[in-house]
Amino acid sequence: MRIISWNVNGVRAVERKGFLDWLVQEQPDVLCLQETKAQPEQLGESLLEPPGYHTYWHSAERKGYSGVATFSRQPLDVQPGFGSPEFDVEGRVLISQHPGFALLNVYVPNGKRGPERLEYKLRFYDAFLHYCDGLHQAGKQLVVCGDLNTAHQEIDLARPKDNQHISGFLPEERAWLDKYLAHGFVDAFRAFHPEPEHYTWWSYVTRARSRNIGWRIDYFYVSQGLMRRVKDCVIMPDVMGSDHCPVALEIE
Repeated sequence: MRIISWNVNGVRAVERKGFLDWLVQEQPDVLCLQETKAQPEQLGESLLEPPGYHTYWHSAERKGYSGVATFSRQPLDVQPGFGSPEFDVEGRVLISQHPGFALLNVYVPNGKRGPERLEYKLRFYDAFLHYCDGLHQAGKQLVVCGDLNTAHQEIDLARPKDNQHISGFLPEERAWLDKYLAHGFVDAFRAFHPEPEHYTWWSYVTRARSRNIGWRIDYFYVSQGLMRRVKDCVIMPDVMGSDHCPVALEIE
């Protein structure tokens, strides 16, 4: 089973850049999108019903903002949100059930727009981990994928010293990723690829992608008990269309 996760930074924008051709070429079993920035009623049939896929959407109440979507070859049992009124209004989590595990497609808030949004982001980390803890305690195996909006370690961004005081690499944000891993998750990409210079996001403003001056902020976190089924996790930096690139997980 191949699962791909991609922050598309606007699903309508990426559609104009060849997204549907890419989907036909890659043929993932499941595709998780973040930052869709669209309500389903704003989309055409080509996105809502692409050949061979069922699509599920959780959009923000505010139009043109946030949002996640899951595409699947098989029909899914899907839950929009994780039961938090504070966060579900922004369309940040979509949960689907698969044989032997639940897949949580997540788009963590960005904390760069000021202290209030940073606090909102940290509260999201807390609430979402509490929800995942509950699923683990109930015996569920989990795959969490998406844009976590934090580079975890110095290896996960090109210029760590320059960004120590920038949201996305603050000590308190990085500590939350430590906590997730301590609560029974494995960073699947790092389990297979411990080497440096692998990133998933590059600033448009500085044309950083051509120089690979990036950040790794898009992840697959897999329950420890499920890792024996994971065969690989790879970053796909050659896929264009967004300031992020996709990440793919191979799982039995």
